[in-house]
Amino acid sequence: MAKEDFSAANAVWVEVKPPPWWLLLIEGILLAIIGVALLVSPYRTFVSIVWVLGIYWVLRGALNLVSLLWDRRLWGWKVLAGVLGLVAGWIVWQNPITSAIVVSQVTVWMIAFIAFYFGILDLIRAIRGAGWMTGILGVISIVLGILLLTNAFAASASLPLVIGLFAILGGVLLIFSSFRVRSLHHAVSELKEQAAN
Repeated sequence: MAKEDFSAANAVWVEVKPPPWWLLLIEGILLAIIGVALLVSPYRTFVSIVWVLGIYWVLRGALNLVSLLWDRRLWGWKVLAGVLGLVAGWIVWQNPITSAIVVSQVTVWMIAFIAFYFGILDLIRAIRGAGWMTGILGVISIVLGILLLTNAFAASASLPLVIGLFAILGGVLLIFSSFRVRSLHHAVSELKEQAAN
């Protein structure tokens, strides 16, 4: 295989545009507001979020079915996804509180199984020579999975609060990132002006 010469002469320059800073700012503010709402009124907000998720499922299901009018590729999967989306959304609309409980329980189970999975992987890596610290992390991950499964109801009851805390943290980080991107936009504009002159 020939060795390629990566020099400035044969380099391809691609201009990467960061997202608009104001969009990140809006996302950060909205995420922080949702986080505060989850902390102030966790269950009512969580039910509302699940209800909005039901609306999304109905819209997504309908779009999957309508898209068959102009694109029939993978039509079987589109029909299945469309019908499942419509049914799931309808179930959420009919039973928003029960749906919120089910969504939180399923989320806790998923986190528990993911913890088991990564814990077992870490233990295998530790046995193969990754070190005792990796083994300890694997044991901690497996214990966390066991705790989540044995206390699934308590964990799902506290899930809105945990999501709220992470939403606030994520929102604050997005707000700070938006100002950094704004500074980057200004710096790039100044460099372009200097290059033009």
